[in-house]
Amino acid sequence: MGYEELFPTNDLNGWHANAAKRFASPFVDNYHDRIDVDPIILSNAAVQCGFTIRDFYEKPELGIHCVGYISELFDLLPVTHWFFSLPWVRELGLTLVYKDTLPPVSTGPIYEPTAEGIENMRVIEKEELKKGTTIPLFFGLYDYVQKNLPHTLVPISYGFDLVGAPAEFVGVENFIMWTFTEPDLAHKVVDTFVETSINGADVMSDKYGMAMLIVGSVLANNDIFADEQVEEFSAKKMGYYVDQCFRKGAGPQVFYHLCGNHETSYKVFKDNLTWSPFNVLHIGYKGPKEFPAELLKQEFQDVTTCMGSVDTKLMINPNPKVVYEHAKETLLAGRDAKKGFILGTACETPPYTIPGNLLALTRAARDFGTYGTW
Repeated sequence: MGYEELFPTNDLNGWHANAAKRFASPFVDNYHDRIDVDPIILSNAAVQCGFTIRDFYEKPELGIHCVGYISELFDLLPVTHWFFSLPWVRELGLTLVYKDTLPPVSTGPIYEPTAEGIENMRVIEKEELKKGTTIPLFFGLYDYVQKNLPHTLVPISYGFDLVGAPAEFVGVENFIMWTFTEPDLAHKVVDTFVETSINGADVMSDKYGMAMLIVGSVLANNDIFADEQVEEFSAKKMGYYVDQCFRKGAGPQVFYHLCGNHETSYKVFKDNLTWSPFNVLHIGYKGPKEFPAELLKQEFQDVTTCMGSVDTKLMINPNPKVVYEHAKETLLAGRDAKKGFILGTACETPPYTIPGNLLALTRAARDFGTYGTW
């Protein structure tokens, strides 16, 4: 029995048709219904459908069905996504293992943290990527979606964390030290991963056309780096990655995800990222609290659709009213952003998020997520 036999078809003429118009609203300047809610649903969708976190990552076709089904349940996005934070690393030599309660994780560094240790590190070219692990995985998944969930298909290519992923090759602690003591070596490690990721996006766009891009600054945040390091090793690399992917036919839709604490480093991104008419910017935290929607709007509304946040810690707290009130504050502060606004959570929805808290997000969007001040 195929996974498609486990799920009823989405309500295409009712929920999906309305959600698709809402999804397009910020990009076509034709506001519909209310502000969208994107709590970055991943393995939580599998858990809510009775499966496990491991099932979500080991069985991507099952996982993406769960995302589509839960998206309808809570009136979220009309498109599906499935990913983890370490694409392309296996082609570069890392070994990933599946865990019961985590996304796939690396078994550890493979290069000695010395110049000699990384001298043979090289960019993986397109033809070699096609024979690797990541491209066949994504091709298989998107071909499955195209056949069984075509109304939700958005092919996506991931650079994701252009600092954190390559740091795995020499050890995260060693890499952080290198950014201060051996910046040329740190750049080589990052640039190898960035160029490989660009080639991956090129392969994806060859097959699917304008594949969406998701790229983030996760390790490079203010809990670890000063603004100067975030700019040098993350913001500029992200801008270059997207620019080169555009030139190879990927995009133009981009989701920029600045994970963690960007208390002051948020200032380095606007002038360094590559913008299109179809990008969304999401910043998780400013210090220990959600990044203020008012500040997000003030700084970025001229160049991008803004995605405001509700703290992920609240999503596992059995108090939907608190989630609702935080969502209300976020919506009222950001809903009149010039290029549109989206309500999200500060990072991926935790796997064991309480369903009542997800409903609280959607309820708040219905009650307060209208555009402008009406």
